[in-house]
Amino acid sequence: MTLLKPRLTLIALLAMAASCVSQVQLPGTPAGRQFANWLAAFNSGEQEVYRQFLQQNFPSRLDAVPRDMDLRERTGGFDLRKVEESGEQSIVVLVQERGSDQFARLRLELEPAEPHHIARFEARAIPAPAEFALPHLSEQELVAAARNKLQSDAAAGRFAGAALIARGGRPIFEQAYGLADHEAKIPNTLNTRFRIGSMNKMFTAVATLQLAEAGKIGLDDPLGKYLADYPNKDVAQKVTIRHLLTHTGGTGDIFTPEFEKHRLELRTLGDYVKLYGARGLLFEPGSRWDYSNYGFILLGVIIEKASGQSYYDYVRDHIYRPAGMVSTASEPEEQPVPNRSVGYTRAENGGAWVRNTDTLPYRGSSAGGGYSTVADLLAFANALEQHKLLNPRYTDMLTTGQVDTPNGRYAFGFGDRMVNGTRCYGHGGGAPGMNGELEICPAAGYVVAVLANMDPPAATRESAFITNRLPSPEPPSRTK
Repeated sequence: MTLLKPRLTLIALLAMAASCVSQVQLPGTPAGRQFANWLAAFNSGEQEVYRQFLQQNFPSRLDAVPRDMDLRERTGGFDLRKVEESGEQSIVVLVQERGSDQFARLRLELEPAEPHHIARFEARAIPAPAEFALPHLSEQELVAAARNKLQSDAAAGRFAGAALIARGGRPIFEQAYGLADHEAKIPNTLNTRFRIGSMNKMFTAVATLQLAEAGKIGLDDPLGKYLADYPNKDVAQKVTIRHLLTHTGGTGDIFTPEFEKHRLELRTLGDYVKLYGARGLLFEPGSRWDYSNYGFILLGVIIEKASGQSYYDYVRDHIYRPAGMVSTASEPEEQPVPNRSVGYTRAENGGAWVRNTDTLPYRGSSAGGGYSTVADLLAFANALEQHKLLNPRYTDMLTTGQVDTPNGRYAFGFGDRMVNGTRCYGHGGGAPGMNGELEICPAAGYVVAVLANMDPPAATRESAFITNRLPSPEPPSRTK
């Protein structure tokens, strides 16, 4: 009898699918019905129900059940917002996460023969379409909405960390939530240092442009000019500093099986070059955009060669100190750091929260892995805006989009995109047990910084909620 119970639950869910998915009318085609059934099973959050649906309708996806159910837990499920394309055997729809403003485009294709099993399923996160744009809030309304959202998500276990909203360089909202250390019951505070993942790339890009502004680096120079003994000569001759800054160099990633084998042996930037330096190009430099952590490792090595300092000393002396960032660094994980939070990641198959210790590198690098506070991120944003780190020309170069990406344009170590009609630039970071976002929106006058000591998209979700609702930028005044 216990074997039949999930089946009965599934039958009940599928019978209700058409009325439960949303108020948007799905077509009565095989594709429309199959999508409704998939969404009902997914939204149930019941692993056995979802597994049984896939077994009957999409067996080739059975291996993805744990991953899909983890997505269900993180998003709260999906609401159908629009049917974009519809045919007898295919359908394209827009859905929105129940727990956030995030939209996705889903494509489902069926086998032509009865019983029309699912042959193909694609999902891609997209910016909110203009027709679903959110209303801009007043500043008072924004703070109240952010406070309610953060409190609600923290109570539900979807957020632990700190958030800050600033206008005109000064905080108008800042608050911490959850625990920095579960075992010791230490709460997160505004002084808690959170690991920031790839947000280090912003500091690396600023350092590179500082050296370019000083005439010590040429943006169109090949990396071999600075790394004369680089192992792969094709990479050394073809990849420029500009390519590295914009992720268009074809230099690939660092998170490979080799990284797992040597994770704690990679203690210097040069160690990464020894491990990956003989590797060839993934594509012709400049031909396309492909996010490359290794490219930013190379920038760190170039900074060391051009400046005569270690990467860590350079960013300390030329970025953190001038900006007034007193709690930001990339010290080794084995070194005790006051107020550094413990990162927590969800165990496999939706298990308990566990420390992310076994996933961490020896120390942060020019590609990511340092730590900071929301106050320090605001200090960094203010220093950029006030041209304390770069002159106006180079600041504009740093933050203005150069190449198209799936989520806006990429500048030099900064994303550059429109968020509900407001231009913002910044960078995020995410890895097991850590997530962070910095958004600098100059025309509106706001900065949003959110850091979390838990898996993505904990901070990304809160940052997006806030930036999507920023007060509308004031139009420029007319002169008579």
